[in-house]
Amino acid sequence: MGGDMIEIDVLGPLTVRNDGEEILGLSVGTKRLIAFLALRPRGARLAISGEMWPDVTERRASDSLRSALTRLEDAIKPAITMTPAGLGLAPGVIVDLNVAQASARRLLQPGRASTVDDLSTRAIEAFASRILPDWYDEWVLSEVEDWRQLRLHALEAQAELLILEGNLRAAAWAARAAMRVEPLRQSAIVSLIKVHLAEGNQSEALRDFDIYKALLQKELGLEPTSLLTQLVEPLRR
Repeated sequence: MGGDMIEIDVLGPLTVRNDGEEILGLSVGTKRLIAFLALRPRGARLAISGEMWPDVTERRASDSLRSALTRLEDAIKPAITMTPAGLGLAPGVIVDLNVAQASARRLLQPGRASTVDDLSTRAIEAFASRILPDWYDEWVLSEVEDWRQLRLHALEAQAELLILEGNLRAAAWAARAAMRVEPLRQSAIVSLIKVHLAEGNQSEALRDFDIYKALLQKELGLEPTSLLTQLVEPLRR
């Protein structure tokens, strides 16, 4: 099994694949351990058990980790490296979050070092995805917030670059994905209205502006800033 490629997806539901085939029937303990190591690639055993089982004694937590390790399914064992001191993912294991984070950082680099893949529908889909929805462990939630901030900026950067490329359909998808993550974020609606204007869809630009303005007023009692109103002002005349 040494030559097999293991992929772990934590954007959306947890999925583990070996050479492209999903590994099914993993125990809850194995899933938690794999998810933890996907989010924190290496760590000392004591630190890992303490974070994974924060509500029990140190000894109970260590026992729980040991138990999870002894019950690992054969199909998953090549994904984990174990030493007396620590645990980690084996070299070569691919985590979709790491790939997406690297893509986001390229998009946000000054000088735009982004690649074709960074503007692909697959990348938009990755940025639109939350880390392990329906998982409420503290070690998951702390990563969720960091990822939320990064993916918002990445989606907006994608929208801007896709407008420049003339790929307006994908640009609209990226802008709408950003708005789903944070409906009150002005920079996301700015991106979307720019797409509508590039397409010549003036009525859609006004409609989305009015929806956003009403939501902002209702939720926060605020008005859109001049940056946004100046975009649609010429359409009102």
